[in-house]
Amino acid sequence: MIFRQLFEPRTSTYTYLVACPSTKEAALVDPVLEEVEVYLALLAELGLTLRWTLETHVHADHLTAAAALHDRLGSRSVVHAAAGADCADRRVVDGDVVEVGRLALQVLYTPGHTMGDVSYLVEDRVLTGDALLIGGCGRTDFQEGDAGRLYDSVTGRLFTLPPDTLVYPGHDYHGNTVSTIAREKATNARLGEGRSRADFIEVMRNLKLAYPRFIDQALPANRACGRVDGELASGAR
Repeated sequence: MIFRQLFEPRTSTYTYLVACPSTKEAALVDPVLEEVEVYLALLAELGLTLRWTLETHVHADHLTAAAALHDRLGSRSVVHAAAGADCADRRVVDGDVVEVGRLALQVLYTPGHTMGDVSYLVEDRVLTGDALLIGGCGRTDFQEGDAGRLYDSVTGRLFTLPPDTLVYPGHDYHGNTVSTIAREKATNARLGEGRSRADFIEVMRNLKLAYPRFIDQALPANRACGRVDGELASGAR
């Protein structure tokens, strides 16, 4: 497997390039609009053909590059059926598989941060979006977020994966790049060992986080796969 972790510093977003070394077909998970030229250069450098752009959910903090990459390269977009993005070329549900050449990305439905969250399991790693971060998790106070549902998704689905499964999150704000299921089960400050469901719900209820900076621009554009009134969205500022 060809695998690259890319970082957009303004929103601390990780994008993942996953590609099949034999067929040279590729997917980008959670691509950010402002980074399109970076993706194009990397794809060209590695001799890859972009087949899919996959979203872990409809994002509130950045604009997706799905439409821009579709227009430039003909890639097809993937979101969960409950994400509210009817624009997507493929609307997946739990257990579906997205094939990238000879690679198989399995869809794990992990709602709670939003109703449409998924994680993607590929070989020895899982791309968790905002459902599970290194040492934490995504917020649950907008987009039909539900703390109890998120707790169930993480503990009942992600934490049941093999302990040495690598965890690659959708964001990190402290310089972390990768963890493991075993580490997060043991040490995650919100969801790790010793945290009950009731504890977690109470913690999430009292976070008192600021209103997301780009949500008013990002949500409608991302529900349209990166378009506004049929035209490509411009970068959030």
